[in-house]
Amino acid sequence: MSAQALGYIGIRAKDLGDWGTYGAKLLGLQRIDKSRSSIAFRMDDRKQRIVVDADGGEGIGFFGWEVADAVALDALAARLEASGVAVARGSRALADERRVKDLVVLNDPVGNRLELFHGAETTSEPFVPGRSISGFRTGLLGLGHVVMHTDNTEKMLGFYRDLLGFRLTDYYSHPFKATFMHLNPRHHSLAFVETGKNAVHHIMMELFSFDDVGQGYDLALGEEGRVATTMGRHTSDFITSFYSWTPSAFMVEYGWGARSIDVDNWQAYERKEGPSMWGHDRSWLSKEDQAAARNLRLENAAKGFRKPVQVIEGNYETMTGVCPWWDSVKAKHNVG
Repeated sequence: MSAQALGYIGIRAKDLGDWGTYGAKLLGLQRIDKSRSSIAFRMDDRKQRIVVDADGGEGIGFFGWEVADAVALDALAARLEASGVAVARGSRALADERRVKDLVVLNDPVGNRLELFHGAETTSEPFVPGRSISGFRTGLLGLGHVVMHTDNTEKMLGFYRDLLGFRLTDYYSHPFKATFMHLNPRHHSLAFVETGKNAVHHIMMELFSFDDVGQGYDLALGEEGRVATTMGRHTSDFITSFYSWTPSAFMVEYGWGARSIDVDNWQAYERKEGPSMWGHDRSWLSKEDQAAARNLRLENAAKGFRKPVQVIEGNYETMTGVCPWWDSVKAKHNVG
């Protein structure tokens, strides 16, 4: 038994107003008011995906990892307890607050609060985005992915892979060490960047339309200091994205066109191309690491590194041919 997807997250904040504006007006989430000290956001048919608590802190307060059903939840909890991990059954009140049937609570090796759950509540009420977007790519793939800073990748791998059932997708060591893990056809639901500290690095949300991302980029560019990483395309999941700083001192990757992997036949491997095909200048890197990442991108370009654009039904149209000029010549010839 293993986790299946990232189901929800809980965010710590100093001010709900900041998140109310950022979450709805930039990210396009649907705001759901809960109390004077917390708000929630929808992004699909789930009653909530993101909960923000104004507790005066920052970062992520909890991660909700989804499992198939009650049997899977009990089996996974038993495996964790047998390995010496303290697991507590979530109360009925907590399950109601999280909008799930049942859950257990535990900590990972560095103290991140994890909630394993099943039976997330859904609603037939249409998703109403905070700004005009086409919607998010979620479903069986989950909310998106999370990337964590870590000071010890092997320790984290031992926990998430061996106990929670995550599988290694790929990894690289230059310009920094990063390791990617999957649960479903999303290339990674969890990744670790070895930076010497333990904290959330970013979460990713995938949009249905490329224009949703571009228009979000325009909005982020309009706020000084909001853009953390410029628009670019990754070598890992082929997503085209940019990163923005949240009001809680971590980043959201906002992207389109991530590939799906064949989970049953996937073989983990080391990537040599670095993190990005093009773009993605990272303001949070040192000047030396920024230069190293840029050199890798230029080397990729010189070698002709290319990957097909990844699309899903409904968000693309097929163009005619590969050369508009030659297509027109052939058309005239055929008419004659």
